[in-house]
Amino acid sequence: MIIEFPPYQPQIKKEQGKEFIFDSNRRQWVRLTPEEWVRQNFINYLILEKKYPSSLIAIEKEIKVGEMRKRFDIVVYKDSKPWLIVECKEMNTALNEKVVQQIITYNISLQVPYLIITNGKETLGMIVNDEGFASIQSLPIY
Repeated sequence: MIIEFPPYQPQIKKEQGKEFIFDSNRRQWVRLTPEEWVRQNFINYLILEKKYPSSLIAIEKEIKVGEMRKRFDIVVYKDSKPWLIVECKEMNTALNEKVVQQIITYNISLQVPYLIITNGKETLGMIVNDEGFASIQSLPIY
C-alpha cells in the first residue's frame, strides 16, 4: 500500500550527544532512533491524514503473549477494544516473513482485525477473517 506521509516538522533536541524527538501523543521526549522516526511519521499519518483520534492510539505498551512479555509499536482502539496494530521497522529493514510472524504473535494477545507493518518506505496490511489473513490495499477508515 502506498502511504503519502504529511509534512512533518518534528521537535528534535540534543542532549549529551544523543538526539531526542518530542512525541506529542505521549507528551514526552523519546530517543530518536531510525525506528522511532518511522513510528512518529506513521502516528502523524494516522492522526492528520486518516483522522484516527490521537486519544485512542497507544504507543509502545507491554503485552503478555503466553509467558513472554512483548512491546507493540502502535495500537489503535475502537469501541474500547484494540482494533489495529502497527509494527514499525527502520527504513532499511525488509518487511519479510519474520516481521509478519512478529505482528501475528502480538495478535494472539490483542485479537485485532487489522495488522499493519511498515518501514516508512513500504507498508503492508492484512485483515483477519474466517479464512485467516487477507491483504488490504489501504488502511481502514476509522
